[in-house]
Amino acid sequence: MVGNVDRRPRTSYLLLAVVVGHLILISAQVRAGPRNSVLEQVAFGAFAEVQHALTVAWQSVAGTWSEYVALRDLHARNDALATEVAELKLRLQSQRALARRAGSLQALLDLRSDADLATISARVIASGVAPYTRTLTFDRGRADGVSADAAVIAPDGVVGRVLGNPARAASQVQLLNDRNAAAGARVERTRAAGIVRGTDDESVLTMEYVSTTEDVRVGDRIVTSGIDGIYPPGYVIGDVSAVRLGSDLHLQISVDPAVDFARLEEVLVVVRARGAPPAVMAENE
Repeated sequence: MVGNVDRRPRTSYLLLAVVVGHLILISAQVRAGPRNSVLEQVAFGAFAEVQHALTVAWQSVAGTWSEYVALRDLHARNDALATEVAELKLRLQSQRALARRAGSLQALLDLRSDADLATISARVIASGVAPYTRTLTFDRGRADGVSADAAVIAPDGVVGRVLGNPARAASQVQLLNDRNAAAGARVERTRAAGIVRGTDDESVLTMEYVSTTEDVRVGDRIVTSGIDGIYPPGYVIGDVSAVRLGSDLHLQISVDPAVDFARLEEVLVVVRARGAPPAVMAENE
């Protein structure tokens, strides 16, 4: 009896200790459950860094690609605009050229209607290349009634005369600023007469045989006199730019030509005075 009584308290204590220990273990497991181990935390942190780096890299690549695509599109649009601008400039130049030509032709028509002369219009097709002569070639010849020494004029003034016998469909003109060219002339204001010649300087003419007793001033207009039998009277030659006393009894008069010989494109060729019979052709057509 005594032995049985001694074993019961020890068994009860052992059972109580096991239960308490189990409760403590469960309590510890519950508290530690939500937490990760150190290894898991390190792995998660490393993965997060890699993921962040990849995300940043992708965003950078995506941004760079978008900028590249936008830049290519901008370049394409710029190229298209540049082509369009070039085409518009070309069209504008063409329209300006047509306007200039129309203005030139209108000026020639006005001159023809005002002149008491039978004239034909001609287009300049070439300029002389000889070093000591100043000539040009236009697209009218014998077939159009052009003859040797026919006067050639422009809206601004006298151009020159047909040099030699013209070809069938072209003629050469000796410009008034050629050193060997000459035209009878007058001072429009005073009617003082003289002869205008070309000089070594293609931009300056000289008027000779005007007496020192004549009143000639800078700015006076010089016109054709008609005494040479080539140029009709009253057509503008140019304006006086300088007057000096010569070594003889004549003035030295410099004249700025009214015509810009280097820019001639359209001219009128005098074929005869209005009402006069047509000139005889150099050869039968």
